This record gives sequence, structure tokens and C-alpha cells, in this order.
Amino acid sequence: MLVLKHENEENIGELKRGDRILYLDDVTVSFDGFKALNSLSLTIEYEELRCIIGANGAGKSTMMDVITGKTKPDKGDIVFGQAVNLLEMDEPSIAQIGIGRKFQKPTVFEGHSVFENLELAMKDDKRFFKTLFSKLSSEQKDKIEETMELIGLKNHYNDKASILSHGQKQWLEIGMLLMQDPKLLLVDEPVAGMTPGEVEKTGQILTQLSKNHSVVVVEHDMEFIRSIAKKVTVLHEGSVLAEGSMQDIQENEKVRKVYLGE
Repeated sequence: MLVLKHENEENIGELKRGDRILYLDDVTVSFDGFKALNSLSLTIEYEELRCIIGANGAGKSTMMDVITGKTKPDKGDIVFGQAVNLLEMDEPSIAQIGIGRKFQKPTVFEGHSVFENLELAMKDDKRFFKTLFSKLSSEQKDKIEETMELIGLKNHYNDKASILSHGQKQWLEIGMLLMQDPKLLLVDEPVAGMTPGEVEKTGQILTQLSKNHSVVVVEHDMEFIRSIAKKVTVLHEGSVLAEGSMQDIQENEKVRKVYLGE
């Protein structure tokens, strides 16, 4: 498939830390009368690490579905960057302009090496013959090696993905997303099933990523959230129940009653 620069890519604009990169306003999604999202309004800043928490059914997955174009809302606005209306775009176009999503279960090419997985994920001309006969430039090789360093897999250059641990496969998939040059990463339950050491390393990776990207983490592991959180958004019944620092959230009476069951 030929990868072309999307006409909306230029409308994202030059972003600096603190600028708005994603804006959801009054977004509602209904399934057979059930409101999975109920007038949800949310703003994410550039180079921000945002944690999203909430009980099952709070709307976390549906929120990511509408951002990435998998689900179209009944009403509301979703704007990326300065003026890109995501509701006018399909899933591939949204991915191309800079929104990457990592699901809970890692999907890597098991029969290929770590390096090859990152090479295959690179944002480039994907026409078959172009891919078959092309050689990587020194710049592309440098980018792959820098990504391997960031995700902690530099010493697994030639290892097949199939022999990696669960945590290492999660890191590899994060690396594959990075090869697409995303400005915003949506990461779903990144530490589920990991060892304590892998959980700690994942926190370090996501924190490092937020220095050059916006990172939205949806996670149930509250200890992990406490270890990385700068700003936390609590969803309840498809709306924002509370938002603030981890301390603010822990001291919020509404959250304690609804989410913590106190």
C-alpha cells in the first residue's frame, strides 16, 4: 500500500508542550439505548502523560474507539491538533496523521526478529516491490536502533519475537507504534500479566515517551498508576467524574464512593 501524506496532516500544526493536541466535546455513544459515552468532554495536551481510570463499563475502551475512528459517536466533536476533525476520517487516515493505539494483547510478528518487526512497522512506502528490493538508509537504521534502546530491547536485536517474554513483546509493540511517528499514543492496560520488574520498566518507557509524545494510559493497576501519574482522569458511566493529581483523586469524595467503593 502506498503511504501518502494526508491532506489534514498539515492542519495539525506545530505543537509545543502544553498545547492542546486532542479535544473531545460533548461526545455521546449509545449501544441499544445504553450510553457508553455520555456527553464526554476531555482535553489532552501535547507531551502529556495522562492516566485514565474507571470501573468496567465506565467508557474507557469506547473513548479510545471514537478517537481512533473505530466507532462513530451519536453526537459531539473530536479535534486533533489545531483543526483536524477526526469524525471526518477513517481508521487508517487517523493512524497516519499521528494517533497510535496499543491494545492490551501484544500483536507482533513472532517469526521475525526484533529489528525486523520494527523495520516492518516503519512509516514508509509499503508497496510490495518497493519493500522487497529496498535497503534501509543509515537514518532509518539509526531510528530503529534508537527505538530498541528506548524500549529496552537493544540486546535482543536478532532474537525472534516468539522467544521474548510477555513484557518484552509489549515493549516491542510500543516500539512498532513509535516507528509510525505518532504524536499521540493510546495505551491500553500495558502492565497486565507483567512481572514486577517489567512493570517498573514499562513505567520508565512511558514516562520517557511523554517527553516527545502525548501518552494516554488506560490501566486498572492502581499501584502502577500511582507510580507514573501526573494527571488522572476518572471516568464513570461515560462521563468525567473527576480529574487532577493522584492525590486529588484519592481525596475526592465522589471517586471514593463510586470508584473505590468507600
